[in-house]
Amino acid sequence: MKATHPVWAVLITVAAMFAMVFGGSLPATLLLAPGDLLYRPVGVVGITLASLALVYLIRRFLGRQSWRGVGLTRTWRAVPHLLAGVLAGAVAVIAAGALSVALGVATWVPWDTVRPQLPYVPLYVVIALLGQAFPEELLWRGHLYDTLSGRLSPKAVLIVVSVCFGALHIISQSAADTPAERLLYVLQAIGLGFACAAARARTGTVWMAVGVHTGLHTGNIVLPTQDIQYGVQLVIVTCALTVTGLLILARRRDGRAAPLERRLVRESS
Repeated sequence: MKATHPVWAVLITVAAMFAMVFGGSLPATLLLAPGDLLYRPVGVVGITLASLALVYLIRRFLGRQSWRGVGLTRTWRAVPHLLAGVLAGAVAVIAAGALSVALGVATWVPWDTVRPQLPYVPLYVVIALLGQAFPEELLWRGHLYDTLSGRLSPKAVLIVVSVCFGALHIISQSAADTPAERLLYVLQAIGLGFACAAARARTGTVWMAVGVHTGLHTGNIVLPTQDIQYGVQLVIVTCALTVTGLLILARRRDGRAAPLERRLVRESS
């Protein structure tokens, strides 16, 4: 079908990304003031619900695809995969932060600033999960990954879902204030997309990808850094995420992951 052609599938996913963010946060914007205590929780819940609705509608009416293909399987492996992804993403970003500090391109945020925020860390992680990690992974490493897998090679799927996801971050808010830093920020997002896509390839489901994405934010929340040379720090984070993705894929290539992935594919067919 036309909607499952790689070009159309990417364009539809990009459009759904914008619709998900703006449409999902619209109720909070219309009903609550930005300073309201419920503003962010309502907004992120709206984004998650919008992502579920949009992916369902796209697959049901445009692609005529099964919902199971997104990899949102309900098995006992979901929680271990999610937690393993969180650990992988958090370790990658914390290691990158430590290396950045050691090289003098960043400093740790002072403990006096971090300590008052510690009781709110679970809330911040849930907000990151519902506002970014889950909806974005459902769309990109869930729906688009599955759609492209029917027409492209596994390597091509990894490249397309990573590069297109990262390219969208050229308009994201960040500390980048020069054209070069903005491009490096895109490169970092591609690295994140690659690590998440590797997690999808490794497990055959989207849960570990959600975990890796959540882990990135968790690491930044728990051990934040202040940049000195932001561009260099972005390169370090990109390398850390890329290595994480390669390590995840290495587990898949050793042959032990293949039976699991084939079984999950059969269950979803």
